[in-house]
Order: sequence, then structure tokens, then C-alpha cells
Amino acid sequence: QVQLVESGGGLVQTGGSLRLSCAASGTLFSFDFMRWHRQAPGKQRELVAHISSDGSTNYADSVKGRFTISRDNAQNTVYLQMNSLKPEDTAVYYCYADLTRGGIRNRYWGQGTQVTVSS
Repeated sequence: QVQLVESGGGLVQTGGSLRLSCAASGTLFSFDFMRWHRQAPGKQRELVAHISSDGSTNYADSVKGRFTISRDNAQNTVYLQMNSLKPEDTAVYYCYADLTRGGIRNRYWGQGTQVTVSS
């Protein structure tokens, strides 16, 4: 059974940095793509960053230039380096992975890690 486990969240002051990690277990395949989403209280979950198996990336406009997504395919791990954090970045951050094999698409979510940015 595939599991995604996030770590690295916490409390940080405005302008600080955090690095989130998401480690996958239970599969020998590299995911087709991996993402970080976030959900703030009272708001819908939103896509923050995306990375494909070839390393190509996309970011939400709100985090461009501040966040960097990367992955280690051999370890099936994805990272999110967050710099110049703002109070509006406060949210639960979720790791997401997508894998299609034999025509079957599988979607996986982590349990989330809290990021709180104090002003």
C-alpha cells in the first residue's frame, strides 16, 4: 500500500524559511508527477507547486520566486523549499502523487503538515 508521509512543518516568523519533505513508500515505481497543495482555514485546497518525472516544474503565482519544488526519483521523495514566508502562507500543506500503470490512474495524498507563519 502506497503511503506519503510529510514532515518539516512548523512555526516560523515572517521572512523565514522552511523545507517540507514527503517520503513515499509501498511502490517501486517513480510517480508520474508530484505536487504540493495547501489549505488554509475556511479556504479551498489549492495547488502550490508541481513537478513532473522529468523535473519540469510549475508554481502558483502567489509563491513564484519564493518556493522551490524538487524531487529525488530514486527515493520517491519530493521537497518544498519555502523562503520569504508570509502570514498568508499559513496552511496545512499536503503532498500529492500521481501514478498511472496498466491504464489505471492512482492518486495518493499525504496526511498534511501544518505551516504557521507569524507576523
